[in-house]
Amino acid sequence: MKQSLQLKLSHHLALTPQLQQSIRLLQLSTQELNQEISQMLQENPMLERADEAGMGGDSSGVGGDSSGTTGDSGDSREAGAESTPQQDAAESVYDEMAWGDRHVSSGGSSDDDDEDGRGFQQTDEVSHSLRQHLLNQLAMLPLTVRDHSLVALMIEALNEDGYLGASLEDLAEMVPEEMEIDVDELLTALRLLQSMDPPGVGARDLGESLLLQLNELPADTPHLGQAKLLVSRHLNLLAEREYGKLKRLLGIADDREFIAVRQLITSLNPRPASDFDSGRTQYVVPDVFVRKVKGEWVASLNPDAMPKLRINEVYANILRQNRGSGGQLSGQMQEARWLIKNVQQRFQTILKVSQAILDRQRMFFEHGEVAMRPLVLREIAESVGLHESTISRVTNQKYMMTPRGLYEFKYFFGNALATEAGGAASSTAIKALLKQFVEAEDRSGPLSDSAISEILSKQGFVVARRTVAKYREQMNIPPANQRKSL
Repeated sequence: MKQSLQLKLSHHLALTPQLQQSIRLLQLSTQELNQEISQMLQENPMLERADEAGMGGDSSGVGGDSSGTTGDSGDSREAGAESTPQQDAAESVYDEMAWGDRHVSSGGSSDDDDEDGRGFQQTDEVSHSLRQHLLNQLAMLPLTVRDHSLVALMIEALNEDGYLGASLEDLAEMVPEEMEIDVDELLTALRLLQSMDPPGVGARDLGESLLLQLNELPADTPHLGQAKLLVSRHLNLLAEREYGKLKRLLGIADDREFIAVRQLITSLNPRPASDFDSGRTQYVVPDVFVRKVKGEWVASLNPDAMPKLRINEVYANILRQNRGSGGQLSGQMQEARWLIKNVQQRFQTILKVSQAILDRQRMFFEHGEVAMRPLVLREIAESVGLHESTISRVTNQKYMMTPRGLYEFKYFFGNALATEAGGAASSTAIKALLKQFVEAEDRSGPLSDSAISEILSKQGFVVARRTVAKYREQMNIPPANQRKSL
């Protein structure tokens, strides 16, 4: 075989380290960005935060305005075993009693021309874990070391809702044999735990938790006896909506009395640990603020989400005095400049995309979800002159604080559904209407998916029944037969 040399020309795209870094920074969340920068600050002496005490910095900084810094404040805290028949029944009761409707709204309000955005400030209450709360109570009880250890074992076995996650038999097997623990002794320890605050903690199922809470109420509480009988013996009938049978078993003659019993049970907390910090709560720092200025919706960067970076002047002077022999410092200087430029470009891109979203979703900010228009990534990409993949990175884990609440960028994108007039409506707007219909329906005769589809059709929206069912499931709204109530 004859060997020969050949020259061949070809074109290919090569991503430079600077471009790779720019792409990576763009797709990071605010928390991840601050973690990345913290690591860079440790590895590169040429880089420093502009807000740190010390000498005057290089003019090539990021966010060099006087509006404040985050540094570490941007480093925010960021919302399976198979289920048992008892757990499934409990979830049905949650739906039936509308406990799942309890939530904290992220929305807010402000004047139309809020110039400084101070209406968006939010405060977080100091919270602590259920475990620590119970251990503090345990420390105050006059118990033997053995009893103290057994109750502490129970506390460690609680799940995130405050229920005992293991059977007494399983816990007995976990204890060393030399302690000679039996189930009766563990039951005594469990009773001690169940006597602690919050009421209902340490229960082994929903019925027991509700009964523990009812036992804490005054003896003259109206309908107390009937409520105790219901949660201890007939909770499954409530989940199955066997109202007639329940009224007979409870000795109730009319609907008003039965509704009063339901209201008493609904006033209880099905998840005793819900008021305590689970340690997994994460808080989002908005990347931009949205406010109305002189009749126009305007986006502005959140200064508390922007790291203030600059070149360290001391090391820069050393490099200047040793031109040609800087070695490693010269490479670190280039890396620091890349990072400063890429961080600055990241926020400029976020601002550009957020303003483009505002311009297209102006009616949402004026009138709410029902006015949301269809929007796809391609439309924003063409508007700002960027690739769709770039828009996808920008809209992921980036948030804007608006007078209507905190929203992720990608919330404003939705598929289009046809209208009878030949236009298009956003899937978000359809979901908003669906939610309004369900909230306003007669609970004794809730709307079926077909009925909702017909109502939407009368309002000019062409939405099939299966589409209504899909949206309803996405919004965690149960079907009509499960929404029925007295």
